[in-house]
Parts: sequence; C-alpha cells; structure tokens
Amino acid sequence: MSLPETMLAVRTHGPRDYRVETVPVPKPGPGEVLIEVDACGICASDMKCFLGAPLFWGENGSGGYLEGPCIAGHEYAGHVVALGEGAGEKHGVKIGDRVIAEQIVPCEECRFCKSGHYWMCQVHHIFGFKHFLNGGMAKYCLYPAKARIHQVPETLTIGEAAYIEPAACAWHAVDRGEIKPGDTVVVCGVGNIGLCMLQIAKMQGAGQLIAIDAMDYRLDLAREFGATHTFNVTTQDAVAEVRALTEGYGCDVYIEASGNPAGVTQGLAMIRKLGTYVEFSVFKDPVTVNWTVIGDTKELNIHGSHLGPYCYPKTIEAISSGALNVKPLVAEAYPVTDFATAMEASLSGGVMKNLIVPV
Repeated sequence: MSLPETMLAVRTHGPRDYRVETVPVPKPGPGEVLIEVDACGICASDMKCFLGAPLFWGENGSGGYLEGPCIAGHEYAGHVVALGEGAGEKHGVKIGDRVIAEQIVPCEECRFCKSGHYWMCQVHHIFGFKHFLNGGMAKYCLYPAKARIHQVPETLTIGEAAYIEPAACAWHAVDRGEIKPGDTVVVCGVGNIGLCMLQIAKMQGAGQLIAIDAMDYRLDLAREFGATHTFNVTTQDAVAEVRALTEGYGCDVYIEASGNPAGVTQGLAMIRKLGTYVEFSVFKDPVTVNWTVIGDTKELNIHGSHLGPYCYPKTIEAISSGALNVKPLVAEAYPVTDFATAMEASLSGGVMKNLIVPV
C-alpha cells in the first residue's frame, strides 16, 4: 500500500489555538505500528485543555503536562497500514488488522512499570498531549514500540471503536469502587464516561443505582441504562434524597465523574460511614474539602482512578456483545477540517460524544 507523504491534522498550539494543518505522515521504525485512524472522540480532557486548564498549560502558560505543538486526541482506533521491523511479531498484528492502543505509552523502566502498575508510569506519556507522541485527530497515527496494542473486531462501528478508551477508563473506576452485590451506588456526573460507569456498576451487582447530573437529557439516558433513581442537582437536594433512600445512612459507593468541585463536597456528605469514594474526574482547578469528614467523621476509603489498566480486553468484549451499549452516546461525526465546529458543539454540553473523522 502506497501512503501519502502528508496529511491533515488538528494540532494544539495553545489554549483555544487548535489549528488544522498539513503535516508529514509518520514512518514506522523498529517495533512501531502505523495505523489509519477510523475516528477520534473528543474527550472532556480535550475540552479542558482547549479552554486552557492549568493542569495542561501550567499556571502561567508553562510547566503543564502538554508539550506542543502536537496532534490532539486519544480516543481512537484504526487499521494497521505499515509495520516497522519486528513490529508484527512484537505486537501480534499484521497489515489490515483493526487495533487500538491504550492511551498511555509506559516507559517499561520505572518502578511502577516493573511492578505491573504501568498506567502510573513515572514518565507518563499519553497520546495527544506530546509533540513526540501525536494523537488520533489525523489520517494516520504512529504507535511506538512500547505501545500496548489490542485487537478490535470489525463488527464495531467507528463510534463504538472510539468509545473503547473512555469505556475502559469507566470500567477501571467502577472496579476501584469494589462494589458488593446489593450496594447502593451513586454515579455523580453521567456524561459519556459516567453512563458507561452506570452500566458497568449494574453488571457488578449494584442494588440501588443512582445517577446525578445537572442535565435532564443525560438523566433520561441513565434511566434507560438501568438507573433506579435519578436526581437533577439544579432542582433537587441530592444528598437528602440519597439519605432518604438509605434509612439516613448514605450510599455505599460514590463515584465522582462530574468534574465539578461541588461533586466532591456533595459526595462526602452523601456517602455513609466506612463507604468507598472513587475520584475519577480531571478538575480544571484545585478542589478544597473538609478532610475531617474523610477521617474522624466517616473513616472513608478514598480511591483514585486513572486510565483503564487491564480493562481493554473486557471492555472490547462487552461492547462487542452489546452488554455495554455505547451506541446511543455517539453524537455527530465531523471531518477534521470542521474541528472548530465539533469542539464548539462539545463545549455546549448539549450532546454526548462527538467524533473527528480524518479526510
């Protein structure tokens, strides 16, 4: 297959400064895999980065996680179109295979990688935020030799394939909740990932399954996906409602996926003593809470959740079988040349997952 020399890509230059540019098509070196991208989802992290969150850009425009200019996007899958020397054997792939790489490329040398905790790699390079590790908002994307690659069935739509990454993150977060059969589980923030969390929590035996959000259309979807109760925080006292459903004790497991600081304080008020609180969200700014609630008042189990380690195979299987339904969550597909329109629509909060499709 003869590949073009150049391609169009969305490149990050600064807050609100994302440009569609012509860039060279990468050429795979030893152990590397080049894919042709099917589609790339716009993530909440992409939106926060676009808006200039200090996590990505630093407090004064420097020192943040992002190292640009870089090709954006980390929610994507595609087909193998070229292999570097030894890459087929290393990754178990061949030309034409449909694949996805996990969003992190671990260094394989730090203490976390060597102990199997690769998703907490000290070096921590993630697709779409580094100029040397470009993302999926382009026609082609290069997977480095250390990428963790998985096969993707051809039966999945391009939207379902792009959803594998966020759904794997959702699965890890729910696993961190250590749900026991019959537990009252609250998912705060039922956006794209929260609605996946809801379905996975149901699979894991949640009893009362409660969705909390500020948008009614998301709560409608939550009910379709199995929520036993839904509360809109703009019109209801969610803490009082959850306590009323639990004889005043509070929920057993609280998963924070809203990205809103109010979701944190609400969770600490809503969860029962000895409960398990899972913090998933990426926040635009630091959040302050009363730590006495965590310790002396309730003795809570506080679990963080990051990425989707060891969750890709079961996530791919669940989406393929229909056990995890993401089809209703896919909104519009925009050509890469219409990135600005796609980002504006995503930032509106009125849609679920928008896709960027290469041209």
